[in-house]
Amino acid sequence: MTPQPNPQVGAAVKAADRAHVFHSWSAQELIDPLAVAGAEGSYFWDYDGKRYLDFTSGLVFTNIGYQHPKVVAAIQEQAATLVTFAPAFAVEARSEAARLIAERTPGDLDKIFFTNGGAEAVENATRMARLHTGRPKVLSAYRSYHGATSAAINLTGDPRRWPSDNGAAGVVHFWGPFLYRSPFHSETELQESERALQHLEDTIAFEGPGTIAAVILETIPGTAGIMTPPPGYLAGVRTLCDRYGIVFILDEVMAGFGRTGKWFAADHYGVTPDLMTFAKGVNSGYVPLGGVAISGAVAETFARRPYPGGLTYSGHPLACAAAVATINVMEEEGIVDQAAYVGETVIGPGLRELASRHPSVGEVRGTGVFWALELVRDRETREPLVPYNAAGADNAPMAAFGAAAKAGGLWPFINMNRTHVVPPCNITEGEAKEGLAVLDEALALADEYVV
Repeated sequence: MTPQPNPQVGAAVKAADRAHVFHSWSAQELIDPLAVAGAEGSYFWDYDGKRYLDFTSGLVFTNIGYQHPKVVAAIQEQAATLVTFAPAFAVEARSEAARLIAERTPGDLDKIFFTNGGAEAVENATRMARLHTGRPKVLSAYRSYHGATSAAINLTGDPRRWPSDNGAAGVVHFWGPFLYRSPFHSETELQESERALQHLEDTIAFEGPGTIAAVILETIPGTAGIMTPPPGYLAGVRTLCDRYGIVFILDEVMAGFGRTGKWFAADHYGVTPDLMTFAKGVNSGYVPLGGVAISGAVAETFARRPYPGGLTYSGHPLACAAAVATINVMEEEGIVDQAAYVGETVIGPGLRELASRHPSVGEVRGTGVFWALELVRDRETREPLVPYNAAGADNAPMAAFGAAAKAGGLWPFINMNRTHVVPPCNITEGEAKEGLAVLDEALALADEYVV
């Protein structure tokens, strides 16, 4: 689709937004949202006709790109057949979506509880764990994001938690593994894995194993930095949970449905959790949908005991029809394999080549179409390019980098001192190389701040 400039309409859209839309995570008078006219595939464009290659996949959810015709058609067909229905009934789209998801989840995660998104999935997963064990506490990592609802934001480790942390949510945070900025002074991946596991076991011991319902981890942390866990870590967490009767929850809201080059990131590590949360890529974000995949043991708890939770739009027919179509498209078009291929042959090598030439790049990490560049002022000391949770003038280097990327026609995902490379799973080799070329130019701006 060729963008057609229409600045007058764009101005009206922008004016209405500024007058009436209250945006998330924002000081309302300090933001300047772009008015988007359309999107297709890996691109979107504004009302001036400027086109951007989307290296954010929206918020890491358009795993099959924008406006895939087969998914759009499935939504239209479902709307014409049965646009909505209450969750207590068996509905074809809902049943089929659950079947297709359960076929792809690891182990015996065969029951699917549908939600409207990832945060609600985390809310319900932790509730299930607490009811299943009869214990109050949930352990989560500092470098994490689990959502913005009450339990989910308390489980979150990043600064977005701080204003809403009530200090009484039954949440205990611990350090997960991250060799580049190891809290354990590790020098190797093996040391980091062993020391992080010992730290977690010590935390369990001092909190009291009999008080802990669950440990929740993002299989590969997303917004917190795309830190792939070292070998043996997730298997070690599984062992600890089994030892102490703790429910193991993996959050695959961002990493799931092809993002890492596997259907689920857990598939890379051969680990099956007791509960797994998902959302985003399950239907490429076309209609809000999330859920919890539930193991046989946890499901059995509620076989004859009512589960005390539910949502009016649980398994909404439009959302589930979009999920069915998305999963089928991913199979038919080999999109999961495409994500693995582009990551291995184009994005990974391309980012490492950029790192060899740009002193602002401290580390490259990732898999599939799930990558991060850690930007630094000093490679030797690993001082971040901007301070933790920087804002205003302190964030100037990252702001300059982001502006340069956008000027070059690339929309970047930026969080703190990192830029993430998270395009659609079906991005082409040519599109990926186009984005890397713009990153190359933008990193020259970041290099100016290196000491």
